[in-house]
Amino acid sequence: LQKQFSTLFNTIVEDRRFASAHALVGKFATSTPSKPPAKEKQKDEGKFVELPGAEKGKVVVRFPPEASGYLHIGHAKAALLNQYYQQAFEGQLIMRFDDTNPAKENAHFEKVIKEDLAMLNIIPDRWTHSSDHFELLLQMCEKLLREGKAYVDDTDTETMRKEREERVESKNRSTPPETNLALWEEMKKGTEKGKQCCVRIKIDMQSNNGAMRDPTIYRCKPEEHVRTGMKYKVYPTYDFTCPIVDSIEGVTHALRTTEYHDRDDQYYFICDALGLRKPYIWSYARLNMTNTVMSKRKLTWFVDEGLVEGWDDPRFPTVRGVMRRGMTVEGLRQFIVAQGGSRSVVMMEWDKIWSFNKKVIDPIAPSIKALDSSRNQLPPS
Repeated sequence: LQKQFSTLFNTIVEDRRFASAHALVGKFATSTPSKPPAKEKQKDEGKFVELPGAEKGKVVVRFPPEASGYLHIGHAKAALLNQYYQQAFEGQLIMRFDDTNPAKENAHFEKVIKEDLAMLNIIPDRWTHSSDHFELLLQMCEKLLREGKAYVDDTDTETMRKEREERVESKNRSTPPETNLALWEEMKKGTEKGKQCCVRIKIDMQSNNGAMRDPTIYRCKPEEHVRTGMKYKVYPTYDFTCPIVDSIEGVTHALRTTEYHDRDDQYYFICDALGLRKPYIWSYARLNMTNTVMSKRKLTWFVDEGLVEGWDDPRFPTVRGVMRRGMTVEGLRQFIVAQGGSRSVVMMEWDKIWSFNKKVIDPIAPSIKALDSSRNQLPPS
């Protein structure tokens, strides 16, 4: 760069058109301005919460994606945050596929999620599935039914929604355990009567927290599951599965986005009702990017309509899309680390994430400058 300026300076000096400028500049004494003291450069690093009760070598965290689509950068944040705590405390990271909905699970998506995580240099200590625990989850549900802590409800969906909003108890809430267990058998068989029912856990229909108003914990869905086939006709909800499997698999700290905050009390209630160890929940803000669609359903529409090349289209916020556009793993990691474990929900600009990437690639990317040989002279006066 210095050589280029030197060449340009010599060209100007030799050109007579700049003679008056030379004379004017000569009237001024030259001096070297004093440089202000250099400020200490601050690291672009966010604040990470000290996990309560965390001990070196004993922390277990998990990332539970649903195998129903490609990972986007919001998922990448969740995965990288869990990896951060795994490494910081020399603990374990579990990658668990949440496959509780047979209608959404797809073996192809499991494969691409594993590939996406490999692209992010995330290597878990264990791979598991929620379906690994289906038998245990059935037993837990039956335990609640026998103890009168849950009930089978055949109320239609719209009426149930309205009753929950108005804090009205279901007509089936006081059904005796014997009747509930008989209906539960109908659900497990996938009969017509069983398909009209769901299982709800008794919590508090008068609670100000809607998530505590007797949520559904099991549904009758006689559909083929990607791993278990037609073995089961009933499937647990994510909210029922999560606290049980977290506890059983030894998770010590469950990291979840703030959108699940209202469900935290429900999470702990289920653990208490079943006498399970309670993992600690830490909430963090989900990643929101301006003018960006993150919904899997909406992204799928773009792919199905042929409006993009595929899930790795460089305009997509998927891990594959941003990588294809030029994002580096280290740039993405630094961006996530800069957010830290903040709970403040903000809209991030894409310029921010690309600025982190620029810091990573500038020192290693070749920078080439050139002059147009057809315009190597100054324009005429």
